[in-house]
Amino acid sequence: MIADGVEDEEKWLAAGIAGLQQNAFYMHRALDSNNLRDALKYSAQMLSELRTSRLSPHKYYELYMRAFDELRKLEMFFKEETRRGCSIVDLYELVQHAGNILPRLYLLCTVGSVYIKSKEAPAKDVLKDLVEMCRGIQHPVRGLFLRSYLAQVSRDKLPDIGSEYEGDADTVVDAVEFVLQNFTEMNKLWVRMQHQGPAREKEKREKERSELRDLVGKNLHVLSQIEGIDLDMYKETVLPRVLEQVVNCKDEIAQYYLMDCIIQVFPDEYHLQTLDVLLGAFPQLQPTVDIKTVLSRLMERLSNYAASSADVLPEFLQVEAFSKLKNAIGKVIEAQPDMPILGVITLYSSLLTFTLHVHPDRLDYADQVLGACVKKLSGKEKLEDKKATKQIVALLSAPLDKYNDIVTALKLSNYPRVMEYLDSETNKVMATVIIQSIMKNKTRISTADRVEALFELIKGLIKDLDDAFHDEVDEDDFKEEQNSVARLIQLLHSDDPEEMFKIICTVRKHILGGGPKRLPFTVPPLVFSSLKLVRQLQGQEENPFGEEESTTPKKIFQVLNQTVETLSNIPAPELALQLFLQCAEAANDCDLEPVAYEFFTQAYILYEEEISDSRAQVTAIHLIIGTLQRMHVFGVENRDTLTHKATGYSAKLLKKPDQCRAVYACSHLFWVDDQDNVKDGERVLLCLKRALRIANAAQQMSNAARGSAGSVTLFVEILNKYLYFFEKGNPQITVAAIQSLIELITTEMHSDSSTLDPAADAFFASTLRYMEFQKQKGGAIGEKYEPIKV
Repeated sequence: MIADGVEDEEKWLAAGIAGLQQNAFYMHRALDSNNLRDALKYSAQMLSELRTSRLSPHKYYELYMRAFDELRKLEMFFKEETRRGCSIVDLYELVQHAGNILPRLYLLCTVGSVYIKSKEAPAKDVLKDLVEMCRGIQHPVRGLFLRSYLAQVSRDKLPDIGSEYEGDADTVVDAVEFVLQNFTEMNKLWVRMQHQGPAREKEKREKERSELRDLVGKNLHVLSQIEGIDLDMYKETVLPRVLEQVVNCKDEIAQYYLMDCIIQVFPDEYHLQTLDVLLGAFPQLQPTVDIKTVLSRLMERLSNYAASSADVLPEFLQVEAFSKLKNAIGKVIEAQPDMPILGVITLYSSLLTFTLHVHPDRLDYADQVLGACVKKLSGKEKLEDKKATKQIVALLSAPLDKYNDIVTALKLSNYPRVMEYLDSETNKVMATVIIQSIMKNKTRISTADRVEALFELIKGLIKDLDDAFHDEVDEDDFKEEQNSVARLIQLLHSDDPEEMFKIICTVRKHILGGGPKRLPFTVPPLVFSSLKLVRQLQGQEENPFGEEESTTPKKIFQVLNQTVETLSNIPAPELALQLFLQCAEAANDCDLEPVAYEFFTQAYILYEEEISDSRAQVTAIHLIIGTLQRMHVFGVENRDTLTHKATGYSAKLLKKPDQCRAVYACSHLFWVDDQDNVKDGERVLLCLKRALRIANAAQQMSNAARGSAGSVTLFVEILNKYLYFFEKGNPQITVAAIQSLIELITTEMHSDSSTLDPAADAFFASTLRYMEFQKQKGGAIGEKYEPIKV
């Protein structure tokens, strides 16, 4: 059916265009032969095609534009006729003899345009006559296009100030009256379209009306272009008359479009000076009108106006723009009790943006807006409307974007209260926005109170706001969120150690409730921030006055011990072990032997009880050996205990190659360059010999299991350790020991059971080249290496 309707309409349009073109052809012939009577006859027949009611507005517009082009040519002809001596008054009378009213009025408007140009009568009289006569067409579509034509031909002939058609006094008033009258009549016709035809075609009619709205709005644009309209006339005449028509038409589409038009076409300073009148109309509009969008655009325009020049800001204060807008929004919300929460939040979001642009120094204004928003949200559950929550994020982001400083936003008492209405997912989004703002602007947050307030705002990222952690949370998103919290913790800093310690305790209080999935992300940055403070206090003696309140490294280490312990309870033993070793190293630098020993003890307990994966054990034992080797604070007894444990763990690793490498790494625990009391050559040699035995056992096992001896890489690695301690002057490492190891490797490589390993061969060759190089260097090192035969 619809397809048939469209086809029929295409046929009617084609027939209309054909009739119009045929009559236009005869009209042109008459114009060429200067035959006025025939020209009027055929032009009237041509315009009769516009009397159709069968076309939709879209198709009617196509027909109208073709007629419009022909009328421009006819107007040129009328001008020529008047130059040739034809009386324009007679012509004005003559066209009124056309048989049908619609062609008659089109011709009358065309001649009227020439009449005004001739200046034989005041422009205001001709315009008044035309606008009155157009009332003869009451069919909505035909009437709208006719009046649109009138507006088009008269727009450059209005009796405006400075215009060539300006007559005696009050001519601007006449120009305004003409446009307003045409606007009023056009709006009535436009609204009437809504009430014609069956109810089932309501959507179709609304679409058609939407296509025609610019014809009506054009009048307001013409009004805004009239030079003679000053602020007083706009205030006293233009705005009240336009608003009266908008309010009285009681039509949702017309009210929304025309209010938007008023805001867009008239100057910003006029809006500012007539805020009372303009805002007074909003509560009177139909409840279904999308007021939030229109009011938001008004506030956006005023914000841009304020930003355009600092000179206009006093005007905003003078007219009390903020309080007027705030009151108007309150009245609109009262007048529309069914307004969805999205509309309410959008209005307050726009008001906040306006406030931040126009009164950036008035934080109390911004807080009032947030407070009003909280008042409207109170009594409601957490928002589930996705668009509404998105709008709240925009509302809360506005102060961050404006001030580029979370510290300023933290002064807004209602800020966290608004956040409470977000669902947990959106709360996270907002928390992420806050953290990104801090990072982007490198904001310095240096007091515990501010950190407390900040962590209250971002609690959606720090702990689960719902009862349980959602399994469906995307793992990558979760990691990104927690990494951003970790980066934030690193940014918190105060130059005052006491305050910094309070910040650490505040952060600790918040993050320890984060649950097992979050702690591995949030505890490490807190530990390193604490260690940074320890380094700052390094070497500081206990407070001479014995004040317990004073922050000391020992006090920080106590907090660190408890904090890292939480990781071992999750469990995250590998991470906890690494952090205990980091703390031990810091305690070593502060010469706190008991503290360092306690951290090592904790690390060993974790290794023994919690770390069972063989790879994790290998990593852990190398970390333990590396850290212990750098410790200088331990006495002989403590060092021996820890070293003995480490060598014991090394020998108990599952895989022989791992055992071998860990055991030869332990040799460094008995020979430390910068510690004269830790140079035990015999025990170094014992470690290396033990490593050799393990390497040998690995070879034999490989031979038994695979039928080949495996790679000689372990032997080459041990050879490199021998050379290291040989160079360092360990008397137990002799030339004979090195020589026999080289021969052993050579023999192994050439044996039938060895496996080809190019990497091991290259490693051994490189080691031999190094020894040759050391020989050639000469000096003490050269002499040392001379006896070794390569």
